[in-house]
Amino acid sequence: MHTFKALVADKTEEGFSLSIKELSQSDLPEGDVLIKVYYSGVNYKDGLAGTPDGKIVSSYPFVPGIDLAGIVMSSTDERFQEGDPVIATSYEIGVTHFGGYSEYARVPADWVVPLPDGLTLKEAMILGTAGFTAALSVHRLEENGLSPEKGPVLVTGATGGVGSLAVSMLAKRGYTVEASSGKSSAHDYLTSLGATNVLTRDDVYSGKLKALDRQKWAGAVDPVGGEQLASVLSKMQYGGSVAVSGLTGGAKVPTAVFPFILRGVNLLGIDSVYCPMSLRRKLWERMASDLKPAQLEDIVHRELTLGEMPEVLPQILEGSLTGRMIVRI
Repeated sequence: MHTFKALVADKTEEGFSLSIKELSQSDLPEGDVLIKVYYSGVNYKDGLAGTPDGKIVSSYPFVPGIDLAGIVMSSTDERFQEGDPVIATSYEIGVTHFGGYSEYARVPADWVVPLPDGLTLKEAMILGTAGFTAALSVHRLEENGLSPEKGPVLVTGATGGVGSLAVSMLAKRGYTVEASSGKSSAHDYLTSLGATNVLTRDDVYSGKLKALDRQKWAGAVDPVGGEQLASVLSKMQYGGSVAVSGLTGGAKVPTAVFPFILRGVNLLGIDSVYCPMSLRRKLWERMASDLKPAQLEDIVHRELTLGEMPEVLPQILEGSLTGRMIVRI
């Protein structure tokens, strides 16, 4: 390996650029494991890293891509050997540490997960951070008492990456899933993933908030946040839980204390970035087994090449895409 291709974001006095460039191994940051990257994914953070005002990248030039899956080329850590198939997501990858939009990546061994039996490298990136976030949400809900006989489970933002994968995972686990989306054309897609009922955004939040509303759901996966989350909390069944992982609907949640003290509702924060490695590996094993979506390939909206990324990457911020986009490196 003398040189290799990578997507490089750069910001200078002359302006911002996002282009394919030739790098060498010496350009890569320090790390224990050198990986030949086969696939990456496209996430909201990647869209931010690919724009001049995304406020996620602190130093340039930089290689985005918070997800990657590939084969170990060399390792100074005895846990990984040449030829091992691996996954690396989260931590500082694609934020302060060069990420997956590159033919080669070098990362600390503590950030690397062995590819579980039951997943290919491509399938691992269809899941990626979005799938891990969905799996962590399901795990935390079940940890707090959710089970299929308790009642229906709501998934908001259901056509996005986290939402799509959560719908499919919950359906495979035997839950009655009610999927909410602002896209009127999404009904067939969501029912194909296992949703029993497809709701509009107005069904979840009509624009008027009540401190307590009629009880509807035993649990909820919410990557949206904002006022809609406040509405969801007011409609949870007694003892129900909401796993929140995003803020596309806003960071402020104008809720009252009543759902928590009168109905025992739990608001569960989902952080996929610094989730402990012991739980991380357990969840990747589950994503290769009982949480592996039956329709995993159907969730792929588009498979991209590295050369298409400068044009496509900013589109993730528009919120108009359905499912997952993956990158074949």
